[in-house]
Amino acid sequence: MLGSLLHGGCTVALGDGFGTPQGAFRELSDAARAVGGVRLLLGWMPKEPIGLDFTAFADVRTVMPGWGLRKVVAAGLAHFVPIRLSQVSALIHNVMRPDVLVATVVPTRDGYTFANEISWQQAAVDAGAVVAAITSSAAPTCTAGVLLPADQVVVIGSTDQPPGDMPRAPTDPITERLAAGVLPQIREGTRLQVGPGALGSHLLLNLTVPVRIDSGLLPDEVVDLDERGLLLGEPAATYLAGGPRLRNWADGRPILHPIEYTHDISRLSADPFVAVNTAVEIDVHGQINVEGTATAVFGGIGGHGDYAAAAASTVGGVSIIAVATTHNSTSTLVSSLSRPVSTPAHDVGIVVTEHGSVDLRGLDRIERTAALTDLWGEAGIRQQKIER
Repeated sequence: MLGSLLHGGCTVALGDGFGTPQGAFRELSDAARAVGGVRLLLGWMPKEPIGLDFTAFADVRTVMPGWGLRKVVAAGLAHFVPIRLSQVSALIHNVMRPDVLVATVVPTRDGYTFANEISWQQAAVDAGAVVAAITSSAAPTCTAGVLLPADQVVVIGSTDQPPGDMPRAPTDPITERLAAGVLPQIREGTRLQVGPGALGSHLLLNLTVPVRIDSGLLPDEVVDLDERGLLLGEPAATYLAGGPRLRNWADGRPILHPIEYTHDISRLSADPFVAVNTAVEIDVHGQINVEGTATAVFGGIGGHGDYAAAAASTVGGVSIIAVATTHNSTSTLVSSLSRPVSTPAHDVGIVVTEHGSVDLRGLDRIERTAALTDLWGEAGIRQQKIER
């Protein structure tokens, strides 16, 4: 069935997130090899896509290499397109228009909707892609948007397997101190974005004021927030990133939106908004690298820059970067970033480490460098000369 939708030179987009249609990976690979010349577009793969043969495609591009595509990108089997998530829709419409989108969907009384995530998949549909749909009986129905156009949906299979679970990130004393430094910046009624991982989870578990959640990924701890009476309204996200508890809680709620909504900087900056993110490195000017090291790409730009820019532009909000001063005994404050800038310095407001915080807003470049150097203290500045 899937093979009949492909033709030589076509572009196939593969739905991403924890609900990516794993059951179609082998069939897609076999069909692409048989047809020849098929291009593949990928998004965020949180797990290694077992069964997907990258050599079956003429070209493979991803807009988000971490976490499951790190090895593939490192091996040269896929090209990482450095782009913010808010720009992916334009990329799909203007340059990388897919002919087919292979995605997991859930049936409703009136038609089909996306399942555990919407992400950039709606942009592919709006650009005219045929949806090669795997219907799921185990995924939640939690999209806030319209139904998929019936004339663009071709059901190619079904699954009773639930979406994947977000692994629990262990909390250590440094993470606890980072969270303690961030919590005073979150006021009652604030719209809050948190990144994935231990820091975001710990923040949500330790909040004592009611907030609204407006984030790319929605973690399990949102359920705890709701049970404590601290969740205002319905959260907005584009990916579910939790386990069965989150999916059960989300089922029937209009939570998931396409990235055109979740990562819209104008919408996000309309009223007080606090963005809490981290970094691989920060340089002495306050510029952020979230892509990787000098030798390996293991992250992606994703929504980091979108949320930081929005929070930096909002009245009553702030863009926060929380990062430990060292990683593997090496300073995270550097003289020069290992990779190109992911988020510019002017979109960074407050920097929090396990030793305290500095507010960079209103400081000139010399003052910013002095403040960051003082905050890092004994960890110092890692000197490096990067050949690019």
